[in-house]
Amino acid sequence: MPLLNTLATPYAEALLQVTEARNESSTVAEQCKQLLQVWDSSDEFRGAMISPVLEPDAKKRALQSLLGEQVTPSLMNLLKVLADRQRLQAFDAVMQRFLELYREQQGITLAHVRSAQALSEAQQAALSKKVQAMAGTDKVDIDLSVDASLIGGFVVSLGSQVIDASLAGQVRRLGLALAKAS
Repeated sequence: MPLLNTLATPYAEALLQVTEARNESSTVAEQCKQLLQVWDSSDEFRGAMISPVLEPDAKKRALQSLLGEQVTPSLMNLLKVLADRQRLQAFDAVMQRFLELYREQQGITLAHVRSAQALSEAQQAALSKKVQAMAGTDKVDIDLSVDASLIGGFVVSLGSQVIDASLAGQVRRLGLALAKAS
């Protein structure tokens, strides 16, 4: 991934610089998160954007028609530059790197939360408050994902700190305790 990160960083830094000048960094950060969800969930979209068969102009037209009204001109310009330079295979890396740089600049802590099932709005709000208390700041960005292998509960990763409140974790700890006892 270092090579991809080396490729992504200049694009992400340029986008951050432009969005800061236009006072739209927080809006673009939200748009990047939404685009990453689309990228991860749509094989058709991702396949078309990285296809060597489609010409850059066709990709730009597709991006404009699909996203034109939903993203800022700054972000659309970046996507068109990536298409022109045939760098759309680095799309997710550029978006992720932009979000990393934005969080660093704003002092936002990233927390990865895996839960056994999708959380309701109330559960997400309660979890958000707990994670903010753990981080010691109200500037926390939560990356929430579902992992059915946890059986129940959740796992929070906040930097190097990991809180495992899952049933799978409890079973694993019980097994280790029984192994030590025998």
